[in-house]
Amino acid sequence: MNQSEFATLGGGCFWCVEAVYQRVDGVLSVKPGYAGGHIKNPTYKDVCSGRTGHAEVARIEYDPTMITYEQILNVFWQAHDPTTLNRQGSDVGAQYRSVIYYHNDQQKSVADESKTQTDQSSYWPNPIVTEIVPLANYSEADDYHHNYYNENPNQPYCIFVIKPKLDKLGESGVID
Repeated sequence: MNQSEFATLGGGCFWCVEAVYQRVDGVLSVKPGYAGGHIKNPTYKDVCSGRTGHAEVARIEYDPTMITYEQILNVFWQAHDPTTLNRQGSDVGAQYRSVIYYHNDQQKSVADESKTQTDQSSYWPNPIVTEIVPLANYSEADDYHHNYYNENPNQPYCIFVIKPKLDKLGESGVID
């Protein structure tokens, strides 16, 4: 098997990001977690307090022979609103910020170019505010956050926030 690669992205609630990338060909696994804050191994409650500096993220393991980092980012730009600062819909706070955590210089370069191209396109009418920063202080979320949408499809947040997003991305061919 070829060597897998990782992308770590924050696009609002990690349940949404996880559910989207679980439906992308070439993605091997998606793990919700936290990154970018100033304390080690925060809890969900810590991060939700808004005082740790962490963002909710998904760590995406993918097969680069099936999907490129550029394609991973193309899904990212369409799966959330990268023009809203520290919020996605009714989820408000710095933990819901739009952020690309790069793992190496090549990812940084690709992410910078992808952001520029997306910002110059007419896809989003407002300027993109997504941060592009080195991955720092990542930790995995508690087990009950893993595979959340698939295990809790009837939970109100899943019905009213995640399912419509998945339906829209499926109809446009972004995900399966």
